[in-house]
Amino acid sequence: MRDGFAAVKDVPRRLFEPLDNASLVLFRIAFGAVMLWETYRYFSKGWIPRYWIQPDWHFTYHGFGWVTPWPGAGMYLHWFVLGFLALLIMTGLLYRVAAALFFVGFSYVFLLDQATYLNHFYLVILMSFALIFVPANRALSLDTWVDPSRRSDTAPAWALYLIRTQIGLVYIYSGIAKLNADWLFRAEPLSTWLGERDDTPLIGSLFAQAWTGYAFSYGGLFLDLFAVPLLIWKRSRPYMFALLVGFHLMNAVLFQIGIFPWFSIVATSMFLEPDWPRRLGRWIQGRLPEGLATRLPSWAAGGSEASTASKVPGAPQTTTAAKASGTPQVSTTPPQSASTPARGQPPTRLRTAQRVTVVLLAIYVGAQVLFPLRSELYPGDVHWTEEGHRFSWRQKLRDKDVETARFLATDPRSGRTWIVEPGRYLTERQVTKFPGRPDMVVQFARHVRERYAEQGMPGIEVRALVWVSLNGRPPRLLLDPRVDLASKQRSVWHVDWILPYDQAARAPTGPLGGS
Repeated sequence: MRDGFAAVKDVPRRLFEPLDNASLVLFRIAFGAVMLWETYRYFSKGWIPRYWIQPDWHFTYHGFGWVTPWPGAGMYLHWFVLGFLALLIMTGLLYRVAAALFFVGFSYVFLLDQATYLNHFYLVILMSFALIFVPANRALSLDTWVDPSRRSDTAPAWALYLIRTQIGLVYIYSGIAKLNADWLFRAEPLSTWLGERDDTPLIGSLFAQAWTGYAFSYGGLFLDLFAVPLLIWKRSRPYMFALLVGFHLMNAVLFQIGIFPWFSIVATSMFLEPDWPRRLGRWIQGRLPEGLATRLPSWAAGGSEASTASKVPGAPQTTTAAKASGTPQVSTTPPQSASTPARGQPPTRLRTAQRVTVVLLAIYVGAQVLFPLRSELYPGDVHWTEEGHRFSWRQKLRDKDVETARFLATDPRSGRTWIVEPGRYLTERQVTKFPGRPDMVVQFARHVRERYAEQGMPGIEVRALVWVSLNGRPPRLLLDPRVDLASKQRSVWHVDWILPYDQAARAPTGPLGGS
């Protein structure tokens, strides 16, 4: 027990052990490249005007109603700047400033409209925040070209572990969320989605088979639940990494989910040995013609941009006097490869700044562990109520098909009631997104009331009849049609106007009538 306690007590020091930074540097480059590509996609596919310029109104996040799109061509300029910042991150020029500005700029875009929510955009925000503090520009960066004194082949261990923890939590919570009846016993929603892809060349006929949905469901469950432990275990690491790469590539082909598969592959590679890019460089160098191999950049071939042995605590030191006298140097550590940075020892005692770093890391990681668990505090099925669904890493777990979405406005002064057409207020994409998400329905109802108030009709009541099919089941009523949703406020607490799934088979008596 004493040994275990001592090991735990030693963790803070181990967080500052110098490790090879090759994988961290490659992550920075890949992150910048992927986000530069994403910026190009938003320009080339016309998503900037579709999502933020054409809509007259947006479904803002609770507490962020003040975040609004730039006027005129401002959104185009904003995305151009994001692309430029991604390029700076990739090349390592003004790295920390670029990472901080990218984090702020991308968070702004994310907060503009809940209708554009994507799990991997949330992950991009978290990763870009981490990059502000992670020293990923110590090699292969323009910062080190401008100031060579910044060069180093090592980084503190916490920098690598932070990235690993962030992507590891995504796998863990994705796996835990799959432990539900629909996924385990009905293979839904994957069976439905795969069935819609039966025209896929060569393998499309397999998607129409019942067993295929179960194979994909249980395969995804296994990969998510066991990704982290099998990536940590050195013997199983290469096999699990290969499986995950295949898994993400398959998702990219079948579900066209943007940058998420590629981003996940890049982030997952952080579980490999920190020096794997150097090892790969040496492997490539050994198979190239001699003339070409000598032209390979020293860092890519496994060489060191700058000698770091003298910078690594615990590495053998050679004094000037010893060099002059020719006295043989006796090393108490195993010899290091000439092409691999020396691995140093953690500090014997933490400085004040390091202690503060440990505390901040504990707070951040603790928040990332606890925040997704908030969905367990709400009653009912989170896939039905949507309470706590966002930011909890529940990827591809529910398919909501809105069978009926009817909205009625009532003037309490005259008693007159009329149908409200969402298309008068929203774009086609917003109309397809919001009816199955109760908090967005309330936002829409309040918006309708405000619009009528501007026309001299204050106090309009708005009720909704929304029938939704969850994962292929028969449609049920989502919201209580007797409730004036325009009078309701969005809340972080559970609301009683969302009908529990097991009680929503019939519509209560109300002004909207039956289905």
